[in-house]
Amino acid sequence: MTSFLCLQCGVQFEATQAPPRRCPICEDERQFVRWEGQAWITPEELAATHRLAMKDDAGVLAFGIEPRFAIGQRAQLVETPHGNVLWDCIPMVSDEAVAEINRRGGLAAIAISHCHFYSAMAQWSEAFGGVPIYLHADDRQWIMRPHPAIVSWQGDTLRLNPSVTLIRCGGHFAGSQVLHWARDGGNAILTGDTVQVTPTRRHVSFMYSYPNQIPLNAAAVRRIAAALEPFDFDDIRGAWWDLNIIGGGKSAFDASVARYLAAIA
Repeated sequence: MTSFLCLQCGVQFEATQAPPRRCPICEDERQFVRWEGQAWITPEELAATHRLAMKDDAGVLAFGIEPRFAIGQRAQLVETPHGNVLWDCIPMVSDEAVAEINRRGGLAAIAISHCHFYSAMAQWSEAFGGVPIYLHADDRQWIMRPHPAIVSWQGDTLRLNPSVTLIRCGGHFAGSQVLHWARDGGNAILTGDTVQVTPTRRHVSFMYSYPNQIPLNAAAVRRIAAALEPFDFDDIRGAWWDLNIIGGGKSAFDASVARYLAAIA
């Protein structure tokens, strides 16, 4: 029995003897099936050709896969005095990554922005003794590998500890969530691609589907803005290496919302 990974999106599926027939996440209009057709890879095959990279990303320890695999996102370690949280996830776990997180105080929880980044979340949880994985209940249909550690929370906000709050923004997916991190030196929001940091690193944008270039409607963008309005933040940390707005994040977000709404009006 093998928990196969989709070669296109990197999401891990429930253990089976043979690869699944299809990937519903890639068949959804927000993603796409490989031009060559659906394909799968085992965790062992992935480890034979790729490595887990750990490095500092604008002051935060982050994890990615090299060479780039699937969507190519990176995970971030939210370190707090009340327990550490892994934000978003990647399709590979390594002994070195586990040891480094344990050296920094271990892991209390995992939280993931949306289903494109669910990847090997169950393996990450098991590597730290089955820590809870917080996913919004509105996205439970996209869970391809059910696991006892998954917590399907409901509502608009969930405080994981005095420093970390999950905020359901919707938009990209119904249950898309961001993480607010209250910390010394400047609060931050970690957004996945619910709020996409652009290459200028001075603005953000919004999409229903990034690869298929389907914009997000005005009502959804206004809802995201309303969900984040009560929270103060200096930094916006996106889904990929170095795509961060460091300083002035709240002003950049507000200006970007106005710019986006004007563009699609």
